[in-house]
Amino acid sequence: MNIVLFIVIGAVAGWLAGIIMKGKGFGFLMNLVIGIVGGFLGGWLFSLLKINLHSGSIVGSLLAALVGAVILLWIISLFKKK
Repeated sequence: MNIVLFIVIGAVAGWLAGIIMKGKGFGFLMNLVIGIVGGFLGGWLFSLLKINLHSGSIVGSLLAALVGAVILLWIISLFKKK
């Protein structure tokens, strides 16, 4: 996958996950980090469950990154003090 596309998908997934989990984004850099880490987490989880999202497609990559980013934000919220 092209590195620019990887960054764009990560940023979009992080931004969407921020909206879903908190109601707003976290800024470009944090959205990017959350989306990229979420992409790895989502890809790993989907491969464990043997779910094929037509890997290599933009929609499949975005969906995996979004699911992973939402899970990542949920895990972070468990450890965050309120």
